[in-house]
Order: sequence, then C-alpha cells, then structure tokens
Amino acid sequence: MHNFEKLIFWQKSISLAKQIYIHCKKVNSDEKFGLILQIKRCAVSIPSNIGEGSGRNSNKEFNHFLGIALGSAFELQTQLILVKELNLLSETITEELLQELSGIQKMIYTFKNNLIKS
Repeated sequence: MHNFEKLIFWQKSISLAKQIYIHCKKVNSDEKFGLILQIKRCAVSIPSNIGEGSGRNSNKEFNHFLGIALGSAFELQTQLILVKELNLLSETITEELLQELSGIQKMIYTFKNNLIKS
C-alpha cells in the first residue's frame, strides 16, 4: 500500500483539477453540460484513480489504476486542445494547463514503469 498523498504527481493532479474547475467557470453556459462537464470528470479521474490504486493489495493492481489515470490524462489533453481550438478559454490558460498536464503524464508514466520493475 502506498501513501498517495505523498506522491508529487497526485498532489499536482489535485492542483490541476482545482485549476480546471476555476477556469471552467469562465466558459459560457452553453458548453457547461457538454465538453466542460467531460473535462471536469477527466480532471477528477486522474487523482481519484491514483488514490484508489494506491490502496489496492498489490503493485500490479496499483499499476492498473495508474494506467487508467494516465488514460484520463491523455483524454484530458485531447479535450483541452479542443477547448483551445474552439477559443473557449484563452490560449494562455489552456497552454498553462496543458504544460502542467504534460508534467503529470510524465511523472505517472515514470512511476508506473518503476513500479513494474520493483
């Protein structure tokens, strides 16, 4: 069992989810139940799966949930690119979110690979 709250990529994914919620409030109400709702779900899915996986009985199970978190991170990346292309948020904001997300993706991927080796 791992203490997920000490994992930097979990901490950063919580911070990213908060940022997503704050910035999504700025999007017009027509999009709130479509793309924006899905973006929020993905953003929450990343730290949620890290947390759930850390409480599982084996590293193999934890690795599985890290894979789900990583999949959600790439889904979120796709959605943020679409938000940027549709000009739903400023390019500066979406670029900052995408940069933060990229760092999280790299950390999860690295941790996941090291977990398999141990």
